Amino acid sequence: MDKVIVRREPLDDSYLPDSLHPVIRQIYATRGVKAEQELELSVSQLLDVSCLKGLDRACQILYQAIVKQQSIFIIGDFDADGATSTALMISALSSLGSRNHQFLVPNRFEYGYGLTSEIVEIAAKQGAELLITVDNGISCIAGVKKAKELGLTVIVTDHHLPGEELPPADAIVNPNQPDCYFPSKALAGVGVAFYFMLAMRKHMRDQQWFEQQQLPEPNIAQLLDLVALGTVADVVSLDANNRILVEQGLKRIRAGHTRPGIQALIEVAGKNQQRLTAADFGFSLGPRINAAGRLDDMAYGINCLLAGDLMTARVMAAELDSLNKTRREIEQGMQQEAELVMKQLTVSETSLPYGLALYHRQWHQGVIGIVAGRLKEKFHRPCVVFAANEAGDELKGSARSIPGLHIRDLLEHIASQHPGLIIKFGGHAMAAGLSITPDDFKQFQQHFEYYAEQWLDSELLEGKCFSDGALALSEMNLAFAELLRASGPWGQNFAEPLFDDEFELIQQRLVGEKHLKMVVQKQGQVFDAIAFNVDIKQWPNSQATKVHLAYRLDINEFRGKQSLQLIVENLQLS
Repeated sequence: MDKVIVRREPLDDSYLPDSLHPVIRQIYATRGVKAEQELELSVSQLLDVSCLKGLDRACQILYQAIVKQQSIFIIGDFDADGATSTALMISALSSLGSRNHQFLVPNRFEYGYGLTSEIVEIAAKQGAELLITVDNGISCIAGVKKAKELGLTVIVTDHHLPGEELPPADAIVNPNQPDCYFPSKALAGVGVAFYFMLAMRKHMRDQQWFEQQQLPEPNIAQLLDLVALGTVADVVSLDANNRILVEQGLKRIRAGHTRPGIQALIEVAGKNQQRLTAADFGFSLGPRINAAGRLDDMAYGINCLLAGDLMTARVMAAELDSLNKTRREIEQGMQQEAELVMKQLTVSETSLPYGLALYHRQWHQGVIGIVAGRLKEKFHRPCVVFAANEAGDELKGSARSIPGLHIRDLLEHIASQHPGLIIKFGGHAMAAGLSITPDDFKQFQQHFEYYAEQWLDSELLEGKCFSDGALALSEMNLAFAELLRASGPWGQNFAEPLFDDEFELIQQRLVGEKHLKMVVQKQGQVFDAIAFNVDIKQWPNSQATKVHLAYRLDINEFRGKQSLQLIVENLQLS
């Protein structure tokens, strides 16, 4: 389904500094920047830790556990946010003087998501006294209750939206919990963990712990490489606070101040560490960490991030790279099957249901989220993709939504209208997870399609590609591309600048089977361009002489030389 290129409406940007390039100033205005202060990405501008509800109690509990050298278990999650959160907590606890801590991450295929009763029992058998969840726990009512029955102390740190009932934990740190007045609700799980450790250092300083133990006071900023990676990989909104966290993490990495695990991941991904961008976290590093949780055991990804030396980290990063290649192959096969199912459902894309719910008994549970995202992008509809668990008695679903439909709220509505249909669910506005029984799939599919149509305006189903307009030829150069790159970080809800214009098509050829390499021309000036994953039934097109491109200005680096390149997001005949 072709997207429509829509130019953003010009906004008043006079309140932003005159020192900014006019194009950059307008881009910031259209991204929602309200004041010059939001462009100051120094650590000093981070939101105050003190207004994050639950931190005082969490610090008191953790401090006593460290003083008594109790057995502390970090309960993580099997995605990149969970992995970076877990690695951050393990690293920070060591620097704070804890000598009795470890992590436990549920295997996706055996136990499912979060602090389940089964995971609690495993931790208890291994001698756990304090459980700290990262990137999960706010919806784990049964698991926390089981922990309390077994006499364990529980601190929940999470960022997901809570349900009507909160878990009976000893402390909860979550900016989205009721009565928490922390201004940013967009913190990733790793961001919450980072703030927890910031508060913990202050608490221990106040207790004169470091003097008593003759310990150097840890530099919590050393954890920002993990925070930046997890924040971008989890696709949370890059509000002003998250942009600071990401920018500061990127600066540390570019300067060579990063852990061996991240350095090894950068190497295996073929990226330039000195020129790393936020997009590299999302498209190169994050997927390699995620591959461990999707296909094997996320403990491998966490241990890579915790590796003490580069040689060990390189071995682990190579294994993660191999898992990621396997993940891509499985995902590609699933996506093709899903698209075949779509063709069987309808002859015309215009008659597709407003919401898509798909299931195939051979689909792999580890990559359903990625496939849901791909199908959502292709068909511009909220999509849920299901796969059966190991026992075959439950379907695990991963949902992805489009702007205008809050997917977690929709699932909650379905659950309230049809009690018992959804076993459990949780998530965000744009992504969620759920479980149903195999026998209930058809019923869920019908209800999902029905309520999606009730909740969505048909205009929201039109795929739109939002452009920042045309660039002057004087701006289409390496210097301006560098300025765009430096004006980030760009990411979710702070979109990387995209421009559109008409060009003469001089050359075109396929590379890598499905990518279109082009040479285009504008008023005598020639540019290299590439469009990834084109429809090979339409391209190359020997009849095409003019094209309308929506593109990003990119700097291509090859053998130490830099050249300007247009990365084409939308390709249309002109």
